[in-house]
Amino acid sequence: MSSHATTAATVVKQLLYHHRSFTLTSLHFNRRRISSSLLAVSSYSTTLSSSTRNTKKLNRKDNSVSSSISNNRRALTDSVVKRRTRSDKKFDEDSFRQFGDTGTHIPVMLGEVLQVFYSRKVHTFVDCTLGAAGHSSAILQTHPEIQTYIGLDCDPVAHEKAKAKIDLIQTATNSHDSTSNLKAHTFLRNFKNIRSTVSEVDEKLLISGVEGILMDLGMSSMQVNNANRGFSVLCDGPLDMRMDPQASLTAEDILNSWPEAEIGKILRDYGEENNWRALQKRIVKARLSGGLHTTGDLVDLIRSCSSGGKGGRQGWIKTATRVFQALRIAVNDELKTLESSLYDCYRCLAPGGRLAVISFHSLEDRIVKQTFLNIINTNVSDENNKNVSSENYDEKETWVKQMIHGVGGTILTKRPVTPSEDEEKLNVRCRSAKLRVIQRH
Repeated sequence: MSSHATTAATVVKQLLYHHRSFTLTSLHFNRRRISSSLLAVSSYSTTLSSSTRNTKKLNRKDNSVSSSISNNRRALTDSVVKRRTRSDKKFDEDSFRQFGDTGTHIPVMLGEVLQVFYSRKVHTFVDCTLGAAGHSSAILQTHPEIQTYIGLDCDPVAHEKAKAKIDLIQTATNSHDSTSNLKAHTFLRNFKNIRSTVSEVDEKLLISGVEGILMDLGMSSMQVNNANRGFSVLCDGPLDMRMDPQASLTAEDILNSWPEAEIGKILRDYGEENNWRALQKRIVKARLSGGLHTTGDLVDLIRSCSSGGKGGRQGWIKTATRVFQALRIAVNDELKTLESSLYDCYRCLAPGGRLAVISFHSLEDRIVKQTFLNIINTNVSDENNKNVSSENYDEKETWVKQMIHGVGGTILTKRPVTPSEDEEKLNVRCRSAKLRVIQRH
């Protein structure tokens, strides 16, 4: 019963209580008085209801205004932060395009990556995420002093393509310059094996260290555009999502056989999806009718869960993007691999060596940021780290805005560097990229 009806009933009870000694005759004579009282009660209830409805409308309006103001403030804050971190490096499209794997593709934040190593003498360099060798090609061209180059990628298609490009560069460099002695090595491996790989190339490198290491955590265009890999929301293909095709676990395995609680945890923790409970139930329910086997099946399920929601087409696409991200992270165990690999990469650096990492979503960036902080504030027993010095830092590097000094090293990017406006206009996929750099003492 509503509060208004309860109030009205109370008034009626009080009225009847005062007239409990009425006889039929007295009731007949007082009928007009009672009817008048009941009418007043009814009018009172109606007035209360109307008043409450108006209050609710005002509250809804206030909430809507508050929500709008909150969204505007958030957008303004994001805009300010973006301006604060945005790269001011001129985007030289014509020069950078030669390093892309197609006529339209350009490696993400190439100019900013070249800036990181520009002032250094780089004799050894490791590209942990070779891809199509766009970044590596540019590094090798701008640093002819490189003697040892190591490239890793667990994707056989990317590795084959990159190896051919790196081999050509090695041949051209050594033939055109008699003083050059470039030795390039490419491996079909995950970057979690960086220490063993460096040792395999030259055991002494684990002692002397390497001057430069790059990790580009984004997916290459050749992976996204290949429907058979299962990474694309807009292309129908098998639910695969393996970075390494030789690995056993696929997204299809997770969706059709993992416990319901695990499905929910993946969507919540790796996709940061608010609607994870509903999606979790629908995914498990789909198993009763044969399960999910293609990216199209999964997209249709997501659209059915998102129908009637805000955002229209963009709404379900954003949800699908988060779900696909969550599954890809789970299939490849990306976050755990990333954290341990960051420590290994840092241990491979020479004094004054730099590790540059490009991340593409908040989960990755959080891990990179926190791991860097952990590294510089950890007392390392290594002799090279006992005396902290900034002798190797060139203060003329204008791209360095704010640094964080620590016991183990220096973070050269207190805030991450983000792509320039010109690059974002040319390549929408780069808009979420963040570059962080750490230098070893």
